[in-house]
Amino acid sequence: MQILILGSAAGGGFPQWNCHCSNCEGVRSGLIKAQARTQSSIAVSPDGKNWVLINASPDIRQQINQSPQLWPNEGQRGTKIRAALLTDSQIDHTTGLLTLREGLPLPVYCTDVVFEDLSSAYPLFNVLSHWHGGLTHHSIGTDHQVAFNIEQVSGLEFYPVPLESNAPPYSRYRDHIVPGNNIGLKIVDSNTGKYLFYAPGIVKSNPLVESILAEAQCALIDGTLWLDDEMIAKGFSNKLGSDMGHMPVNGEFGTVALLKKFDIKRKVLIHINNTNPILNEESAEHRYVIDNGVEIATDGMEIFI
Repeated sequence: MQILILGSAAGGGFPQWNCHCSNCEGVRSGLIKAQARTQSSIAVSPDGKNWVLINASPDIRQQINQSPQLWPNEGQRGTKIRAALLTDSQIDHTTGLLTLREGLPLPVYCTDVVFEDLSSAYPLFNVLSHWHGGLTHHSIGTDHQVAFNIEQVSGLEFYPVPLESNAPPYSRYRDHIVPGNNIGLKIVDSNTGKYLFYAPGIVKSNPLVESILAEAQCALIDGTLWLDDEMIAKGFSNKLGSDMGHMPVNGEFGTVALLKKFDIKRKVLIHINNTNPILNEESAEHRYVIDNGVEIATDGMEIFI
């Protein structure tokens, strides 16, 4: 299985267009050692020819243009993206579908809860129905033991993993978690049995999450904030990271501590907010993550399992 990280930042990207925090100012001016990042999205493929887009960020056009693996190479127009799969209905993970309108129809796989949000409060499915073929919805369940397949891409099996997180502010499920608001994905290579666990938004672990991590060859896990109160302490919000659906990187119950429990070949933090000090490659926080055997995702990173 080939995994391509299209975007590794949280909403707003890095640097965020209206942010003057030390990270954003530092990367703009060259005062810190850091890499700019687009908003979180990945693609997976069993053969390097047929790809499933997982979450479609607002930066999808840029991400495709800087990823030769996805460039069309047959006919007047085309794409190697055969389908899209959504883990939630957040703006950061779905707005890119609008950019893909020239390539419709496009199969989109998501839970019924996500489809409800994207057909009502944030009606992307309705809007794009006015372009050729629109988005064709394929419903996926929330039973972690029941795999589903992407019809357009053979060789991969997908298992939905319900996660504790939060729905978008426009969703009627905001602060009222129901199965399907937010899922992680266990993605299995049918030929080898090896798998990726992808969870860009998670508040806390549980026995199910840990049982999946225990046998994973690669884990791409929520790395949004260094500390739960980071946005409050820096004056950007009055909400904790956990209020927004994210667990911190640091601390006894953070993502690094969680990943340290398991012998996983590739442990990678993704969906990193512009305020997170781990973005500064010369910071103590960055070094702490690396010293604990965890990588920090960058745009264009390729992983083979």
